[in-house]
Amino acid sequence: MPLSAQVVTLLLLALPVACIAWTVTHEEVFREPREFCINKSKTCKRLFQRKFYYLFTCEYCFSHYVTIFFLFITRYHLLFDDWRGYLVGGFALVWIANVYMSIFGFIRVGMKKEKMEADQEEQRLKTAKKEQL
Repeated sequence: MPLSAQVVTLLLLALPVACIAWTVTHEEVFREPREFCINKSKTCKRLFQRKFYYLFTCEYCFSHYVTIFFLFITRYHLLFDDWRGYLVGGFALVWIANVYMSIFGFIRVGMKKEKMEADQEEQRLKTAKKEQL
């Protein structure tokens, strides 16, 4: 596969990796299992157990496992046709996916801030209207 196609594939494959890693580690749909893992990552007696559960709470850590899954099903490799290509491609996928998640997180914080400000303004207007009546 030409290098340009490998790079385009890298940029596209990083999207589902980022989406899955973000959803599992941040979104409401996985809140209960994530809270369970957070609790276990803090209370288990063995280091191995604490680290195992932590992997499901950290988007960076979890993205490695999602990447391994995608490398397995797509057989994507970068620069080299052998095991080195999988290694390079895997770490490149993790990096690009985490760039995507960082951008998404930054945008999301801005959106939440705007929504909170709009909710506060709406509440202020309702209070002012009630005071006028």
